[in-house]
Amino acid sequence: MADTDLIEALRSADAVQYGEFELSHGGTSEYYVDKYRFETDPDCLSRIARSFAAKLDGGKLAGVALGAVPLVAVTSVETGSPYVVVRKSKKEYGTGNQIEGELADGESVTVLEDIATTGQSALDAVEALREAGAVVDRVLVVVDREEGARERLAEHDVELDALVTAEDLLANA
Repeated sequence: MADTDLIEALRSADAVQYGEFELSHGGTSEYYVDKYRFETDPDCLSRIARSFAAKLDGGKLAGVALGAVPLVAVTSVETGSPYVVVRKSKKEYGTGNQIEGELADGESVTVLEDIATTGQSALDAVEALREAGAVVDRVLVVVDREEGARERLAEHDVELDALVTAEDLLANA
């Protein structure tokens, strides 16, 4: 069932735009979900944190840099759960970390992400966390564009759970 309050908040923040857009994976789309519109809107962030919190049952959180950092931070505050940030690649300076924050071997982690299209960035984060010793079997996203992310993640024994699907977000718009 669609979260109509969240959908309305995303629309009110002008996060859904129509036109011709190139997506990060190289494809094109007639609509675009602008994560920066909803990640910089306090009402949207608060609603997202509450919605994520309702789907969590404790454990460590992980946010994919850069887009999911605000999401994981507000969700951490909402739930009291600690989090780590997963970079796209290891830093080439300082500590050289790819995962920032404390992560224990064997620790269960839920990855938070903004938008899932192909699922590749979420999968990259899952693989980095697993290589660091974490147990990861779930990714929570704000919007699932329903373009293969669920299937790609399932191939790696990871469940994709979305607050909103593209179908719900675009319906009656």
